[in-house]
Amino acid sequence: MSMPNIPDIKPDINIDKKKSTDLLIASVAIQELGLAHLVNAEAEKIQFVLGTLDKHDKHDKENKEKKEPVKIEDLLKINKAVERILKKVIKKEMLLEFLLEEAVDIMKCDEKDNDKENDNKNDDDEDKCDDDEDD
Repeated sequence: MSMPNIPDIKPDINIDKKKSTDLLIASVAIQELGLAHLVNAEAEKIQFVLGTLDKHDKHDKENKEKKEPVKIEDLLKINKAVERILKKVIKKEMLLEFLLEEAVDIMKCDEKDNDKENDNKNDDDEDKCDDDEDD
């Protein structure tokens, strides 16, 4: 998989609010991609131990019958290692979700500020856009 393109940032940084929220969302997407690779690697680790991963079996077809069965202790070790990684991935996912929600709220507030001439505003949206709030 290839990395997404991020706008070129020169030393004289001149980023408006729209560009900064776009960069925040792009950074969340890139981190999500990295987490997806981690989850996939953990799945492959389990598949390898269980002997169900095809790409490793192709190299060892003639010795396939000679493989000894997986020990339960090995399975438990792998399971514990995968569990630790997945817990960390879940924590990171939660943080990314909060960041994404904040970026979306900022975008909504900007749209609302741009549409001040429209009088069909929701009272709920007004509370989210107050600058005095410290969440």
